[in-house]
Amino acid sequence: MPELRVAFAGTPAFAAVALRSLIDAGFAIPLVLTQPDRPAGRGLKLQASPVKQLAQQQGLAVVQPRGLKVEGKFAEDATAARAALEAVRPDAIVVAAYGLILPSWLLALPRLGCLNIHASLLPRWRGAAPIHRAIEAGDSQTGITIMQMDAGLDTGEILLTQSAPVLPDDTTATLHDRLADLGGRLIVQALEAAACGGLTPRRQPQAGVTYAHKVDKAEALIDWQRPAAELERRIRAFDPQPGCGFPFEGQSLKVWRARVVSGVGGAPGTSRIDGGSLVVACGDGMALELLEVQRPGGRRQPVGAFLAARRGGVARSDSSARDSCR
Repeated sequence: MPELRVAFAGTPAFAAVALRSLIDAGFAIPLVLTQPDRPAGRGLKLQASPVKQLAQQQGLAVVQPRGLKVEGKFAEDATAARAALEAVRPDAIVVAAYGLILPSWLLALPRLGCLNIHASLLPRWRGAAPIHRAIEAGDSQTGITIMQMDAGLDTGEILLTQSAPVLPDDTTATLHDRLADLGGRLIVQALEAAACGGLTPRRQPQAGVTYAHKVDKAEALIDWQRPAAELERRIRAFDPQPGCGFPFEGQSLKVWRARVVSGVGGAPGTSRIDGGSLVVACGDGMALELLEVQRPGGRRQPVGAFLAARRGGVARSDSSARDSCR
């Protein structure tokens, strides 16, 4: 197999898994692009991205431009990044959850182009949050697409795909990890095939296009007017970020696990506390039994423990109790 020089552009843990796969496969990686360090944690100290941390551990050169457009606010950063890429002359650039739009000069720079690892089966779920939206929509299948990038939003030609099931109890965290591993394996296969001229790009079909819009924190507030099954999926889709919650007894209560059960009567948002269980009515006549919750400043805990602490160590057992959760 001809040796390829592969630059890499990515930022979060999903991308770090792919970078590790390329390193383990023996590809020469002359340069890594990642987002600038960001404040994180309670002390808001600057923290390097997972990709930068891995690259530094491996002794790889790293650049962190704030933008890639050679005109405008971050033109100086973009010019420096362009000079660094032109100096190393990569055969291909692998892009995984980088977080910056690639301008035309960068797309045209490597002879094999820019290859993107996208966490869906394109053209379904183009955009920023494909894992969240697949779970939220109740998809039974998703996967990884290796795409030849163009100027559009995830509109490039498809190079390789592989499907993966969405399990009934998947959260974004669990599905993310499986897809990250799959993406790492698939990008190695794609580059090995590209090195030998064995990839045949194909255009994305026009039918079936959907967009995975970025998750807005406003979506995290549970609307009990919605159907129970839809809310259960959203709870899993928004785990670990941003989490779903609702006002309960004067505090914001996050819900991390729930299951659909028969209705409890009353208007949507009416809750029933019965022993160690907390059930809330939804808009379709069904209800959600909350299984794992988190109070502000606390840890995730089973709902039975939450109710016991709520009543000073004794959970109230009253099937007729009603608390407004709306």
